[in-house]
Amino acid sequence: MASDLTPQQQVAHALADGVARIQAAASSDDLKAVLAGLTGKKGSFVAIRSSLGKVADIEERKALGQLVNEAMAELDVATQARAKALRAGEFATQIEADRVDLTELAMSARASRRRGRMHLVTQATERLEDVFIGLGFQIAEGPEVETDFYNFEALNMPPSHPARSMWDTLFIESDVEGSVVLRTHTSPVQIRVMQEWPPPIYAVMPGRVFRKETPDATHMPVFHQIEGLVIDRGITFADLAGTIESFTKAFFGPGFTSRLRPSYFPFTEPSAEFDIRRPDGSWIELGGCGMVHPHVLRAGGLDPNEWSGFAFGFGIDRMAKERHGVEDLRDMYSDDVRFTEQFS
Repeated sequence: MASDLTPQQQVAHALADGVARIQAAASSDDLKAVLAGLTGKKGSFVAIRSSLGKVADIEERKALGQLVNEAMAELDVATQARAKALRAGEFATQIEADRVDLTELAMSARASRRRGRMHLVTQATERLEDVFIGLGFQIAEGPEVETDFYNFEALNMPPSHPARSMWDTLFIESDVEGSVVLRTHTSPVQIRVMQEWPPPIYAVMPGRVFRKETPDATHMPVFHQIEGLVIDRGITFADLAGTIESFTKAFFGPGFTSRLRPSYFPFTEPSAEFDIRRPDGSWIELGGCGMVHPHVLRAGGLDPNEWSGFAFGFGIDRMAKERHGVEDLRDMYSDDVRFTEQFS
């Protein structure tokens, strides 16, 4: 370094030179070499530090030492910035070098990939919804965890009613024992609809229900139902029979028909079971139906002297089973590819 420069000028010159060399480093290895040259035993800053001992004035010596420290800090900042930039560039270069064109492989995999299929129950549910929407109904849903009121009491089944034994109920732990259940049918949605929707009401309620049953070929502890509810002025049993017949032909085809047989349900009066007849003349039971009981109308907030209605319901799983000729309901939930790939 030129001897005619003051110590302060020497520090400024060394800093400017160091920063320029750092910024000119072409690689991480080059940067390490530059840094070693600046701060190593033969580096300019080491020489400056060594010369500080020759400064007689203590205050001046301290000021120069502080100046050197600040210059070293600036070098460190410049070094970190350059190192970050170099690493980013080198990483991008490495990625580019390692890149493999997988276009052909991806196209081959896409061509051979097997597409997933909707579950049979989902297919049946969507088809049923489409049919009922075509008949002028709306879709309604409700919670799967219900209170005893909506699942039983509002449906004309107070705590002492013997009809409660018709359902093997699964109870949820709650502050009041037996007050919360996994719904045993989708009928609670009917009460909620009557409470929330202004009549006239034309709605169907598909959903999952739960009962304490042992799985076998025709029963599952978790299955699916769809229920229909019509509330209007002047609704009669003839409207119910006509709706069931219209649904049967719309869903199964013109070669099918329906019939009603007297039955009992606590939430409808009169009540009936409805069957459908196949083109070969055989009959299969599909579900239950009837005129909405006046007690149920009152629980839904409706005056039975002004409004009347009918309700019907059946199992979606059974519909899917019959439609696709499945012998055992358990097969539909086995996740066996050999079974599911039979259905589109």
